[in-house]
Amino acid sequence: MKIAIQGIEGSFHDEAVQRLFPNMEVDLVMCDSFDGVTQSVKKSKADYGVLAIENTIAGSILPNYNLVEAGDFEILDEVFLNIQMYLMALESESIIDIFEVHSHPVALLQCRDYLRRFPPQFKVIEGKDTASEAKRISENNLRGVAAIAGKQVADRFGLKILDSNIQDIKENQTRFVLVGKRGTAFSNKTPNKASIKFQLGHEVGTLSKALQVMASNEINLTKIQSLPVLGTPWKYAFFVDVTFQKPEDFYQAVEALQPFVKNFKVLGTYAQNRENIPSKLTNVLHDGK
Repeated sequence: MKIAIQGIEGSFHDEAVQRLFPNMEVDLVMCDSFDGVTQSVKKSKADYGVLAIENTIAGSILPNYNLVEAGDFEILDEVFLNIQMYLMALESESIIDIFEVHSHPVALLQCRDYLRRFPPQFKVIEGKDTASEAKRISENNLRGVAAIAGKQVADRFGLKILDSNIQDIKENQTRFVLVGKRGTAFSNKTPNKASIKFQLGHEVGTLSKALQVMASNEINLTKIQSLPVLGTPWKYAFFVDVTFQKPEDFYQAVEALQPFVKNFKVLGTYAQNRENIPSKLTNVLHDGK
């Protein structure tokens, strides 16, 4: 099985893949960007992609919602990681030697309060991903440079941890989703969660009516995120996560929603997975047809 991730071995995306498929042989397709992940799936260079979609500190990773929807991908599963951030550098360095720190933009955002304590001349530089920046420090013997990444990255690349648990909020989680081409696989888990997208008309109260339809069908809204509609100024699409007891309740709600929304799309129905139960996918089409 080939799975595309943003980053390299040892990254948080790699860890998410291991949680989803702990007992399967997986070949990572390592990409420099989230767009590269979805393109790898689209072009059949990978069977699936794993994307970070939201973090309890940094919030929603908004471009990834558009990548899933615009590419007509299907969300097949999810996984949650506790994200603890560490400052790391060469074995010879101490924290007073550091004059710049590199990491992925989202990781830097999660450690914003910590980084503000450094002097004004201290440089914070956005990099490709957490693990790649640590690897570069190790391979190029970069003095005075630190990376922010997970503890497993320091172990992998032989770096010394200078400070631990530096994220702004100690209970820090990131939610990752597993995406694939629509209709190429399904899960043996009973779905009780769905991600949907829709737009609203200009009539007064349409959002309220849409939410009431979901409530009357025993649908629990767990997340709602508005994003601008690309190419259409001042119009917004809503990306919504819902949970339900029975799949038929969800499909009844979908039917009842149609008079109140436009451009409705189900991005995926899957099992809520806060326990990080390994994925159970079948009907994998490796040839991409």
